[in-house]
Amino acid sequence: MKQIFSILLIFYILGFKLIYSQPVHKLASGFLETLNDSLKEKTLFNFESAEKTNMQFVPYKRKGSSFNDYNEVQKRSALKLLRASLSKEGFKKVEEIILLENVLLKIEQPPIVFRGEIVIRDPLDYHFWIFGDPESNDTWGWKFEGHHISLNFTSNNNKIVSSTPSFMGSNPAIVNIKGFKKKQVLKKEMLYGMEFAKSLNENQKKIAQFSKKAPKDIFTNNSLKISKLDPLGLSFNDLNVMQKKIFLKLLNVYIDNYQFGFAKDFRKKIQKAGIENLHFAYAGNFNNSEGYYYRIQGPMLIIEYDNIQNNANHVHSVVRDLTNDWGGEILKSHYLKDHIK
Repeated sequence: MKQIFSILLIFYILGFKLIYSQPVHKLASGFLETLNDSLKEKTLFNFESAEKTNMQFVPYKRKGSSFNDYNEVQKRSALKLLRASLSKEGFKKVEEIILLENVLLKIEQPPIVFRGEIVIRDPLDYHFWIFGDPESNDTWGWKFEGHHISLNFTSNNNKIVSSTPSFMGSNPAIVNIKGFKKKQVLKKEMLYGMEFAKSLNENQKKIAQFSKKAPKDIFTNNSLKISKLDPLGLSFNDLNVMQKKIFLKLLNVYIDNYQFGFAKDFRKKIQKAGIENLHFAYAGNFNNSEGYYYRIQGPMLIIEYDNIQNNANHVHSVVRDLTNDWGGEILKSHYLKDHIK
């Protein structure tokens, strides 16, 4: 319990403190310097390691060092790196998702069995990886992952160039349990998504809705390679002025989780691909009483949200870049540079 309290205190302090004065490669190097040889071995991997793209957002025995391994200095140093990689709002969501493990620990009695293993919820079971050398390599990466969180970053020339895939989930979606403060972690994702869906007229709903039953989970799951999802659904060009405003408000909820500089670049990339090329697709009913799913999709972007499990009180959401997940654009340019003369 003391360890959990210390993590909460660090989250609280860093949530109100700007870390941007230090670039992420300095923060990553500083974190590695706090680790002994044994922890470095668990944390540091080659940039090309398969661990980099091993995305798992379910209960899973992960590699990478975790909060359970760290002393107070190491915890603070690790979280400084994470804080500098996200916006204040994104960092707050991560904190609240982690705290939901305490809720699940109470309500899952006896503990659930997942893939043949008994799951003991633990808010300290969240892991860090560093891929490559932040100081000596132009391109390197890092990952923060545990139950319902998978955040993947790539840096080139001391600048974050990829922050996808980025997965955030919430179980329960709405906490309304005795002994816990009532909260809804991914509230805007739900509110703005339903606000937009309910703004559609009957003809627009017919175009957007590809199924009256929501899927069991997001379609992209943890796939390494993803491609366009069919059907595309309702085009941005077919929206009225009010609907376009709500649509863009929803889109920005996801982008605003990222560190300011990357979020700015990511918006420019989406705009370059064409806002008019974005589409909205929906599954489930429109009254929010049962499970539902929506996605925003464009030439280089897929955002998915579903709330179907546990009687529609269990959210999964993800942002994928079809061209640059895990820094794919940088890897491709390096390959061409090294192999094509």
